[in-house]
Amino acid sequence: MESTRVLEFLTEVEEAAEDVLTNKQQIVDLDLKRNMNREALSALRSTADSEKVKVCFGNMFIKLPKSKTQDMIRKDQDQLDKEINDLRKELKAKVNHLNVIQGKPELTGYNLSPLSADEVKAINHLMKR
Repeated sequence: MESTRVLEFLTEVEEAAEDVLTNKQQIVDLDLKRNMNREALSALRSTADSEKVKVCFGNMFIKLPKSKTQDMIRKDQDQLDKEINDLRKELKAKVNHLNVIQGKPELTGYNLSPLSADEVKAINHLMKR
């Protein structure tokens, strides 16, 4: 009976740890895609405005206007940013859950979020006084 409880505990810890690692890997993969999009946008800046550019969709290349291509990449960037932020929020909850299962204290300062641009402007305005 005791060995069954230990096995269940270890299984639960292992599943929680696997969730954390899966989330981390998804964040890394999405971040790599976001960096490739950034590189593509900077490469598009160096081409002439009137040019059409070749874009790879799956296993074929399609010629599209530069402006339309940039818009598509920017939309993809926005979507990637949203997905990464959502995964990071989930990751915090999963890490806390893993710590609770293991009997460790909850991480302090881990749930902090960065200041928004408006908050930074307000602080800078107050500091100038």
